[in-house]
Amino acid sequence: MKTISKTFFVIALIVIGSAAVAQKQPNITVTKKIDLSADEVWEQIRILDNVDKISSFVSKVEFSGPLAAAGGTRVCTNAEGNGYFKESIKEFSDAERSYTYHVVEGVPAKNMVNNFKIVDLGYNKSMIIWTTSFEFVENPNMNKDQFVGFLTTAVNEMIDNSVKNAKS
Repeated sequence: MKTISKTFFVIALIVIGSAAVAQKQPNITVTKKIDLSADEVWEQIRILDNVDKISSFVSKVEFSGPLAAAGGTRVCTNAEGNGYFKESIKEFSDAERSYTYHVVEGVPAKNMVNNFKIVDLGYNKSMIIWTTSFEFVENPNMNKDQFVGFLTTAVNEMIDNSVKNAKS
């Protein structure tokens, strides 16, 4: 009986440990409380082909596929016009006010998954939550701290500009 209990305990630890590893924690989380309803904020965040309008880091966006559903692809050209990154929209939900996109090329990271989510706080207040998970790829142009700094700055700018658009 004791061996069965110990075996069960060990198996349970392995299963729980595996589940914890499978749920990768985000590398970066940006949250902002907004004095607008979740619907007003979502109407701006859900626009998938306007990154060049809300980010000074992007000069052009080429979008293909559905604009309000999973399956779309966007290629964003950097501000200098000599580089790009390609993203694939993996999940999109108006009901949950959320979308998830993978960056598939053009950044010093692999397995990069980003998510925007708008949370209704009631009383015409909401919160934007952006998360990213990635594995940094060592390179001569940028270290991991610089990459994290760039992403944080870029996302904050896009959120701020989306909120300005929602207020106007």
